[in-house]
Amino acid sequence: MSYIIDRRLNAKKKSTVNRQRFLRRYKQHIKEAVDQAINDRSITDLERGGKVSIPRKDISEPIFHHGPGGITDRVYPGNREFSEGDEFKRPEKGGGGGSGQGKASNQGEGEDEFTFNISQDEFLDFMFEDLELPNLIRKELKDATSFETRRAGFSSHGSPDKLHIVRSLKAAYARRIALSGNRRDDIRALRKEIWALEKEAVTDDTTERLQALRASLLELEKSVKKLPFIDDFDLRYQNLVRIPIPSSKAVMICVMDVSGSMTQSIKDMAKRFFILLYLFLQRNYKQIELVFVRHHTLAKEVDEQEFFYSRETGGTIVSGALSLTADIIKSRYSPSEWNIYVAQASDGDNWDGDSSLCGDLLREKLLPLVQYFAYVEITTGPHQNLWYEYEGIKDQFSEQFAMQQITQPGDIYPVFRKLFEKRTEVNS
Repeated sequence: MSYIIDRRLNAKKKSTVNRQRFLRRYKQHIKEAVDQAINDRSITDLERGGKVSIPRKDISEPIFHHGPGGITDRVYPGNREFSEGDEFKRPEKGGGGGSGQGKASNQGEGEDEFTFNISQDEFLDFMFEDLELPNLIRKELKDATSFETRRAGFSSHGSPDKLHIVRSLKAAYARRIALSGNRRDDIRALRKEIWALEKEAVTDDTTERLQALRASLLELEKSVKKLPFIDDFDLRYQNLVRIPIPSSKAVMICVMDVSGSMTQSIKDMAKRFFILLYLFLQRNYKQIELVFVRHHTLAKEVDEQEFFYSRETGGTIVSGALSLTADIIKSRYSPSEWNIYVAQASDGDNWDGDSSLCGDLLREKLLPLVQYFAYVEITTGPHQNLWYEYEGIKDQFSEQFAMQQITQPGDIYPVFRKLFEKRTEVNS
């Protein structure tokens, strides 16, 4: 019988194993609590852990007990109020509800919701569960596979140029010790005996004994010296293996409208959407690059800091941002090597006549190159002209193009999940 002992450090008075079991058991409740927490948080606190609450009635342990109804005889010791045969009304359910539903009562009892803390990693795990980049495929020619050579310990066979001298000498030394261990013990014993006899008085017996011992010592030392200093068995070579390099490289180009028609509340919702996207990509994918594009009448590529915090604004011409996106793809991201994704957020308002140009750019320059294009319109009113232009594109490129509307902060996370939910795998 074998035992596995979990020696991972636990939090004070907590068990890591029990906590993981708890999270799995109430996964759906915690997920709903996380969804609600996302809608209530500010942009800067979007990724942190914190407290979540689930209904206490859903965490009770299942037990066997007598159901309601029937006739039950009970003995209550010390009863001074009732006599045999007395009948009394069953207590009503509920109680003082405070700000909750129902009316106040002087009877009954209840329990508050169960609240506990989850870490940042646990929070993000529940936030991005079952999400992925759509249509992510292997971008590599079928007969051109790249490999990376890595060390994988040592081997007893190999080419001379891979010979590891130190390891070989250590192996040879260990072999000589192992094969001559008993003889070396005998040599040490003979030397001690010879030294003891040499200190005694010289007699014929001691002389003959010394000669015999020295002859035996000489034979043992010769046998030890016959062991080869290094043998083929001792040679150690560096073991190098070829590891295939993952070729599913991806780039996400984030395009955000910062024109004057975008009010501060709409800009905040756009930033929350892109922060969700940024956290999702950074957590779930190792080989991915992000490109940030801001636009009003002019479009420019910016860094992460300027993308989220710059206050620059102006008029609205969306085609410039799409044209810049196409130029970035053409100059740096070959579609034969990269999975290319674009996420655009705007209030849908655009300069007259520019929306049709945006449609042409998408059909002719962008959608033939990208794996997936996600458009999010953030508006509290009816759809704007860009939405109606994109509707025709959605019908034509249903697999590559998706569009959703956000009207309030509570819509951000559900829309994000709809755009990046797991789909059927698409083969290259």
